[in-house]
Amino acid sequence: MARYRGPKQKVARRFKEPIFGPSKALERKPNPPGQHGRGRRSKESEYAVQLKEKQKAKYTYGLLERQFRKLFQKAARKKGVTGENLLKYLEARLDNTVFRLGFALTRRQARQLVNHGHVMVNSRIVDIPSVQLRSGDIIAIRPKSRNMAPIQESVGRSRKSYPWLEVDRHSLQGKFLDLPNREDIPENIREQLIVELYSK
Repeated sequence: MARYRGPKQKVARRFKEPIFGPSKALERKPNPPGQHGRGRRSKESEYAVQLKEKQKAKYTYGLLERQFRKLFQKAARKKGVTGENLLKYLEARLDNTVFRLGFALTRRQARQLVNHGHVMVNSRIVDIPSVQLRSGDIIAIRPKSRNMAPIQESVGRSRKSYPWLEVDRHSLQGKFLDLPNREDIPENIREQLIVELYSK
């Protein structure tokens, strides 16, 4: 199972955003990581800015380069704005949707729930986090897994609602209504920079 296994808070400090969830590391050390982090020059080249935005998107959604590039190529083939298509496909991943529904505290935890067979799609167990959901798909926690402490803890916390999802936290079930509109996606990602990077 390919995923990033390195230090999480260094990545969050590099982008100055809580990419892997809330963290006090950003408050304690607001500067980038490394011995030259505090005095590092603030001006970056155009390429560096574009690369940084792509890396931020990859870390946010938990993809490695090969997966991310394939998804970008798929977005480029589809009609419409390539950058928006890319974000829509990222949001339609099963692990991301489990996180958005509030069944997991982080995308990493959601990915693990899917991998271990705790999640069902249309009444069938699916253990592939990258599965692309379609309009009308029903996502639910497997009945045997509903009393698991991490799931109950996550559901017990207050969660935002998203217009492209319906959720019933009592039955631990949700519905993927449709691909989201760009303005509804809360992630702070400038997708046009990613398009420009891959178009070189």
